[in-house]
Amino acid sequence: MRETPSHPIRFLLSDMDGTLLLPDHSLSQCTVEAVRALREAGVLFSLATGRPPRAMLQTIEALGVDLPTAAFNGGTIVHPDGSLLVAHYLPVTAALTSLALFADQPDVEVWVFSGGDWLVKDPSGPMVPREQHGLGYPPVVVDSFEPFLACIDKIVATSNNTALLVELEAQLLAKVEGQAQVSRSQPVYLDVTAMQANKGDALATLAAFLGVPLEQTAAMGDGGNDPAMFQRAGLSIAMGQAEEAVKRQADAVTASNVEDGAARAIEQYILPR
Repeated sequence: MRETPSHPIRFLLSDMDGTLLLPDHSLSQCTVEAVRALREAGVLFSLATGRPPRAMLQTIEALGVDLPTAAFNGGTIVHPDGSLLVAHYLPVTAALTSLALFADQPDVEVWVFSGGDWLVKDPSGPMVPREQHGLGYPPVVVDSFEPFLACIDKIVATSNNTALLVELEAQLLAKVEGQAQVSRSQPVYLDVTAMQANKGDALATLAAFLGVPLEQTAAMGDGGNDPAMFQRAGLSIAMGQAEEAVKRQADAVTASNVEDGAARAIEQYILPR
């Protein structure tokens, strides 16, 4: 962990799943109240997630978020009215490489997000119900991902075989180095996005848009896609249930998401400043 800075925090960028949200994708009342207290104290607040913009709307409304939010790990940054601030698509070569690698894995389901849609080839895949519950809308079934190659926001390889996803992450990183970001947003999700689609760049873009120096920003998260913003933020906070590799890259570690860790972190590390 780095030495925790002492300057006041003016902007908090938070992950959603595993951080603000409970395992059933709901918000606890403690979290809602902590975010309200944050905003009443004049601290700006927004969201950065691997989810598509459409799957953020319920949380945005519940928390009263009125700033641009970062979807697809920062690949798309959207104003409250739905207009785009930033959009980065996965290069076609990286998309083809990723799809070819994942296609050879019988234990892996492959999904593509493009044009606001969640695209699948097999709607009966075992991971589909979990994703549909989390997103709040069903997939679009396609015969091929090829027609969408020019405008892919994110490719996801998902499996309950988490060891396999760790192995695939290492393999794919070597194949698309310099072309794409590869990270596990959750243990069962391996995300592939454009190089610029990372939460670190998203934090920097949002901070610049809001006129807040990076040293006066904070970032909070639990997944393998969150250290990118930890490295840019003035204060970084990892959730208690995060993997050790994620915790080691944060300035502070709070309780888990089922123990209201986000609310505790806001109260302990940000509001007193």
